[in-house]
Order: sequence, then C-alpha cells, then structure tokens
Amino acid sequence: MKTTEHTNGILDSLLRGELSAIETYGHAIHNFTGSPLHSVLCGIRREHISSAQILRDLIKQHGGEPSTSSGSWGSLAGTVETVAAWFGEDSAVAALRQGEKHGVREYHEALLAHNVGHVVKDAIRDGLVPPLHRHVEVLAYH
Repeated sequence: MKTTEHTNGILDSLLRGELSAIETYGHAIHNFTGSPLHSVLCGIRREHISSAQILRDLIKQHGGEPSTSSGSWGSLAGTVETVAAWFGEDSAVAALRQGEKHGVREYHEALLAHNVGHVVKDAIRDGLVPPLHRHVEVLAYH
C-alpha cells in the first residue's frame, strides 16, 4: 500500500469516528433538552463538526475521497440514546466520555503510524487531539 493510501485510510477512519460523534451528540442533545448539559453538548458537537472538516480537507489534499457516513461507528449514537433512556443522564454522560476517550486513543494510534507524514501528524497533534482532551475533562465534571 502506498503511503498516501495508507494515510488516507487512517484519516478516513478518524473521519468516520468524528461523523459518529456528530450523530451521537445529535441524539444526546435531543435527550438533554432543558438540561444544563444541553449547551455543553452542543459545543462539543460543533467541535466534532470542525474536526470532521479538517479531516475531509486533509484527505482531499492527499487525493482521497472522504467518507460521507460513519459506517459501523454509527451504532454508538443509538447506544448512548438507549443508555440515557434506561439509566439516566449520568450514565449517558459516562458513555459519551468513554467515546471521547476512545477517540483520543484512535488519534494517538494515528500519531504512531509510520507512513503518516509530519504535516498530518502536526494537524492531529495540534488541532484534533486537544478538543478531545477538553471533552473528556468537561464531561468528567457533569
């Protein structure tokens, strides 16, 4: 596999994770209408939308075609909605936090990939990972 194809595969996987997060937070926002967490979740969703666009741009810069759906990642959205319905707000927030932690691990794995260039790694390290760390921290306090 060529370096560009390898890089785009990694970036597209990260993009599908971001698309899943956008879907998941969309469901969570609906479930948290009227809650003090509503605006927090809206802000987190906006940051995932921004991250998805950064990934789309990187994929296009490397000659690839970005995914338009979350694929198998999309099932997380329904899981969080079910958790909220069955176990309440605290459990749903815990599930969201776990999803953010998983995202951090995925990005860190991308940083360790050998065939990913420094421009992509810089974008991941400087622009895409910091919001996830903030999300984990914010969700820990709610």
